[in-house]
Amino acid sequence: MSSNVAIEIKDLRKKYEDKIAVDGINLEIYKGECFGLLGPNGAGKTTAMKMMYCSALITSGELYILGLNAKKNAREIKSRIGVVPQEDGLDPDFTVLENLLVYATYNNIPKEEAHLRSQSLLRLMRLDEYQDRSVETLSGGMKRRLAIARGLINSPDVVFLDEPTTGLDPQARIWIWDFFKHLKSEKSTIILTTHYMEEAEQMCDRVAIMDEGKILVIGKPRDLIAELIGKEVVEFDTNPVDLNYYLGRLRAEGFAYQVIKNTVSILVKESQDGRQAINLIASDKIFIRKPTLNDVFLKLAGHQLRDE
Repeated sequence: MSSNVAIEIKDLRKKYEDKIAVDGINLEIYKGECFGLLGPNGAGKTTAMKMMYCSALITSGELYILGLNAKKNAREIKSRIGVVPQEDGLDPDFTVLENLLVYATYNNIPKEEAHLRSQSLLRLMRLDEYQDRSVETLSGGMKRRLAIARGLINSPDVVFLDEPTTGLDPQARIWIWDFFKHLKSEKSTIILTTHYMEEAEQMCDRVAIMDEGKILVIGKPRDLIAELIGKEVVEFDTNPVDLNYYLGRLRAEGFAYQVIKNTVSILVKESQDGRQAINLIASDKIFIRKPTLNDVFLKLAGHQLRDE
């Protein structure tokens, strides 16, 4: 295992009875990078992350965290990582400060040091004035910030963030994004799952898009966008009667496209001219935009609604 690799995964599998949740993935995550695990519901990303932070047993394959074997060294790994799961799991019987102090005992942090770290994290998260309040009196965004503080109490080498901004209002999401940028500036290794593609595009150095337990692609967001989508997207609305006519014209001219309901997105490659695509369309509702990671996600994973 190279010295610059934080996590190494070889042919990793997880099976629950007759369901394969993670199906033989291979991956290296480097120290100091923010790495995103993306995918639709049921893709296997959360299960993969749970194996990384030793919350789910490995069915087969190899997994190393900071050079430690996850099958043999789970206790030591847990002492060196921080986890912010989907559910905050805060204890309503304790105050804001007590939630951190109690969690610090699980990491064998001396009492005086735990108090200093807790106070520092509460100031960092702008929660210090609420330290004596019950957790149940906090807003959703404040609870999320407290959960993040709890995940950092042991000064971890690797931080796992499982959908950290789901359900938050835009202001709370922006604040947490800014804090993650602070973590990145300190060269922290961050593994992130999110359903917000703009979040992944902004935050992640590299991403892996998963579906049905497998990794479909790995790369830098901008590289995946350029390779799989192109330089721009031309969108237009049409009706079911004209849809096949337009798609036939686009195929004949070599344009790739995606269709969601009655909206057609033409994926214009570097070697193509978007004006040529526009000339094929008889519509007064044409929109030209820059491609995004969301386009990559929809191309690879589709756009059908899925349950967990």
